[in-house]
Amino acid sequence: MTITKTAILFVLAAIAEIGGAWLVWQAVREDKSWWWAVLGVVALGAYGFIAALQPDANFGRVLAAYGGVFIAGSLVWGMIFDKFAPDRWDIIGALVALVGVSIIMFAPRAA
Repeated sequence: MTITKTAILFVLAAIAEIGGAWLVWQAVREDKSWWWAVLGVVALGAYGFIAALQPDANFGRVLAAYGGVFIAGSLVWGMIFDKFAPDRWDIIGALVALVGVSIIMFAPRAA
């Protein structure tokens, strides 16, 4: 159950953080209305709360691992919302980052 909870929280955190940053980007770079940026700030705030719900109590570990999720999630977000086409190096890099996430979060540790 812990692995499932961790994975779900990482996905929700990625949606909030990447989505929030994308909304701000749209307001600033793509001339969308100011309220897009406001929604982005709210989503970015939600990301902080979602990350704090992780079962692991170590802030540094959770945020370090989340970095790998952010890498992969950003590429997926770009594919869905911006029609970005990652090349093989993007995909390999994201897979390496996700292996790093697994090692950081799920490696056996002394109690």
